[in-house]
Amino acid sequence: MADEDFTSGDSGASCTFPQQCSALRKNGFVMLKGRPCKIVEMSTSKTGKHGHAKVHLVGIDLFTQKKLEDICPSTHNMDVPRVTRKDYMVIGIADGFLALLDDNGETREDLKVPDNELGKEIEKKFEKEDQIMVSVLKALDEEDVVTLKPVNN
Repeated sequence: MADEDFTSGDSGASCTFPQQCSALRKNGFVMLKGRPCKIVEMSTSKTGKHGHAKVHLVGIDLFTQKKLEDICPSTHNMDVPRVTRKDYMVIGIADGFLALLDDNGETREDLKVPDNELGKEIEKKFEKEDQIMVSVLKALDEEDVVTLKPVNN
């Protein structure tokens, strides 16, 4: 019994939770092929001679924006990721990383500037000294900047 290690800082809460396939909704979240996705399309086929109605899910990966599809019996459970969104003020950019400030006055400098149009727009607005906020989406220990919004003074 002495060889167990309980020193990890994890709360034990799972990154996903099960939900019946028929209870999923468009614009909700689901795990497709092991990736957290936003559901963009859903269709249900009728029950066949020997089985369940099937649900056809189409989702967009939250972080890579790739389209993923899956088919699941409507009575089976699918994993749903716990997704959180948090807004931060951009206070600096150095070596490809963002310096961010949250509502509590805490700073963090561990998120990279996105490698896409959003990243270019963030850098351009920051250079013009515009005050900007970014939304950071977190799911399955993965975090990424997903939207940009100007701060209205």
